[in-house]
Amino acid sequence: MSVQCRTIEYRDGDQLLEGLKCWDDDREGPRPCVLIAHAWRGRSDIENDKARRLAELGYVGFALDLFGKGVLGNSIEENRALIKPFMNDRNLLQRRMLLAVEQARNQEETDRSRIAAIGFCFGGLCVLDLARTGAEVNGVVSFHGLFTPPANTKGNRIAAKVLVLHGWDDPMATPQQLLALGHELTEMGADWQIHAYGNAMHAFTNPGANDPDFGTVYQPDADRRSWLAMQTFLAEAFDS
Repeated sequence: MSVQCRTIEYRDGDQLLEGLKCWDDDREGPRPCVLIAHAWRGRSDIENDKARRLAELGYVGFALDLFGKGVLGNSIEENRALIKPFMNDRNLLQRRMLLAVEQARNQEETDRSRIAAIGFCFGGLCVLDLARTGAEVNGVVSFHGLFTPPANTKGNRIAAKVLVLHGWDDPMATPQQLLALGHELTEMGADWQIHAYGNAMHAFTNPGANDPDFGTVYQPDADRRSWLAMQTFLAEAFDS
């Protein structure tokens, strides 16, 4: 195995963005690509590591960028400011997601017909919004994502398979919101699954999360189980 990584610059108008692509150079021919949508801080080492791990599984991993090259929040206040424009303008969020999908499709290692996206926290909302647009991607996976629906996708049909991996005790996405998401996905015709993990809060995949008062706590069992569930889901989504 020879995992290679390189940065990919692309633009949304005047905004320069920078993703990270990882792939196993020992594999020949195009292969499925999995995009990684970042949490509210921006594309960080966490998402970059996920791209490498996906490359080790035989995929092209593409850690996308929503905020701009080099933009990375360093506090709760900065992170909130970074996601605010996207929460207020879901068209902007969706456009950046669709742009990243097109960039991933254009990479020489990518099988253009087999694209999926995973996302963490804010990134979980982003991949759900990608599905809500009706984008022709094979699947999306939300890890401890946010569920707030946009106002601009009602009446759309979801083409992607959807997997939601959720901490039951997540204060940022309550069981009531989870139930509402299930109804929404059914109304949009999605092939969907929800896995809820007991004794798990927000950010359960992040080893650095340790703030129960804020609702972000690492949970190793949920982390391990959710990664395995993602692998099973992607294998099915790409083979169907």
